[in-house]
Amino acid sequence: MEPILYNAISGGRSDFKRQEIIANNLANINTPGFKADLYQAQTMYMNNANGNNQFNAHSFITQNANGVDTSPGEIITTGRDLDVAIDGDGWMAVQDSNGREAYTRGGSLRLNPNGQLITASGKVVLGDGGPISIPPAQSIEIGSDGTISIVPLEGDAKSLAILDRIKLVTLDRNNIYKNDEGLIQLKSGAAVANSNIKLQSGALEGSNVKAIDQMVAMISAGREFDAQMKLLSTVDDNGQKLAQLLQE
Repeated sequence: MEPILYNAISGGRSDFKRQEIIANNLANINTPGFKADLYQAQTMYMNNANGNNQFNAHSFITQNANGVDTSPGEIITTGRDLDVAIDGDGWMAVQDSNGREAYTRGGSLRLNPNGQLITASGKVVLGDGGPISIPPAQSIEIGSDGTISIVPLEGDAKSLAILDRIKLVTLDRNNIYKNDEGLIQLKSGAAVANSNIKLQSGALEGSNVKAIDQMVAMISAGREFDAQMKLLSTVDDNGQKLAQLLQE
C-alpha cells in the first residue's frame, strides 16, 4: 500500500475516534463529577525489509490509551443530605461491576433496596470495611471526613450513631485510567485511604467539560477527517486514471 494511503486511512480513523470522544464529553456536560477524556495518539514509522526506515517515509497514526482531565469542576450547592462534593484533590472509592475497587468524584448518592449506599450509576460506595450498608433511620448525615452517622428509627433525634466512613483516596494522575464504566482505576498498585481529604455535604461537583473548547475541537477534528477522506478520494481517482493510461 502506498505511504500516502497509510497516512490518510490511519489519520481518518484517528479523527473519527477523536470525534467520538469529544461527543461523549459533550454528552456528559451535566453529569456530576464527570472528568473529560483526552484523546491521545502518536505517529508510528514502519521499517523496511532491512529493519530501518530511511527518511521516515512510511508512517501512520495510532491511538494510545485515552488520558483523563482531572481538573476540578464547579461546586454546586444542592442542600440534599446524600449529595457530597470532594473538596480539592481526592477520589471516592466504589465497587465496579466486576467487584473491583474503582474511583469516582460523582457524589450524588442514594440507598438501594438492600440499604447499600450507591452512586447515581448504581455503584456501591466503599467504606473502611467494604460496601457501606445503612439500616432504616430517621436521618442520615455525611461528615466532612466522610463519616456516616444516622439517627436510628427508634432512637433519640439528638443521638447520632456512627456507622462507617466513606473511603477517600489520593491518586497519582500518571497512574490512572478510565474504564469502560466511566470509573477511574489504577494502572498498578493499590490506593490507601487518606483521612485528610474533606467533603462538602449538600453539594455536588459538576462536570469539568468545557463546552466551547469541546465544540472547537469537534470542528477541528471534523475538518481534518474531511481532508483525509478527500485525500483518499484523490488517490483513488489518480489510481484509476493511471490504470486507464496503462491500458491504452
